[in-house]
Amino acid sequence: MHADVVLIRLLIPAFLISAGYILKPISNDAWISAGAGLLIAICIIVFELRIRRATLKTLIGAAVGSILGILGAYLIGSLISRQESIDPEDKTFLTLALTFFMAYVGLMVGAAKGDYLDLSALGGIFSDKVARRDLKILDTSVIIDGRIADVAETGFLSGTLIIPQFILRELQQVADSPDSSKRQRGRRGLDMLNRLQNNSSLDIQIVETDFPSVREVDLKLIELGKQLDAVIVTNDFNLNKVSQLRGVSVLNINELANALKPVVLPGEAMRVFILKEGKEYNQGVAYLDDGTMVVVDNARRLIGKNADIAVTSVLQTTAGKMIFGRLWEEAENGHSDIHRTNGGSRRQMRESRSGPHPVRITDSEPITES
Repeated sequence: MHADVVLIRLLIPAFLISAGYILKPISNDAWISAGAGLLIAICIIVFELRIRRATLKTLIGAAVGSILGILGAYLIGSLISRQESIDPEDKTFLTLALTFFMAYVGLMVGAAKGDYLDLSALGGIFSDKVARRDLKILDTSVIIDGRIADVAETGFLSGTLIIPQFILRELQQVADSPDSSKRQRGRRGLDMLNRLQNNSSLDIQIVETDFPSVREVDLKLIELGKQLDAVIVTNDFNLNKVSQLRGVSVLNINELANALKPVVLPGEAMRVFILKEGKEYNQGVAYLDDGTMVVVDNARRLIGKNADIAVTSVLQTTAGKMIFGRLWEEAENGHSDIHRTNGGSRRQMRESRSGPHPVRITDSEPITES
């Protein structure tokens, strides 16, 4: 199928160039007419490439708009033709110019408003199932977060990624903020956008659709999601809930990260870096690479050091996962039931001391086990 399309695209310029060279419709010079045929062929191919990307709603809207524009031009032209004070040549010029102008305006307005058409009212005659695509709208928070670029590069993110113009404006405002932290986050978001656009396997589209009557960006995203029947990609908890209440599907990057976290079972051993003191007496607090908080009993004296611990319990909450443990030596001395699987034996614990694990420091407060 692809080869046939390429063949047709090659035949069109060949035919128009030959016709221009032989018939000489534009000039007595055969080469000038052939060049004009080549230019027309290029315009046709470019128009065909652009129109293939349009949805069925857009095509119907453009066709209806252009027809209405030509009809309006005909009515106005009939009034112009009745004016005896205008020269016949001027009448012809005005009629042609008005026809092209009205047809162009109708075409552009109809194409822009074509998404508002409800094709289901036609009883499925003009089904849009083939043209319907998998659309995902990116929120500001998920662009700044940056993990969306990693997910996209792995190939798990399919469909077309939509970036609204009002999201770009918000990113630009954050990047130009006088606050250094906000400015850094905004510039990071712009860098992530460049990274996504440089990925040849992704289909990135920037849409100009806006909702002037809606002030909040989150509500604009929801309205755009409804209009395009698209999914909003975010890591904003509040936007997630509001979108679900408004009937718009959401993909939450934080939920994806939580689903991919390794399962930690009570009794398993791990090595952590004790970062600070816990709320309860003599507790120490550590963090895993993904930010999961680890509360360790009797580890206050080890603040600033690595410690081998045995997991005693795991608490899963809506805010995330928390791990509770005790020092490995205390667990062995207390004859606790330690699950000595891969990495759980004393020998393997010593082998894992080749270097401390990196820790993502957050401002979360430790929560004690009830």
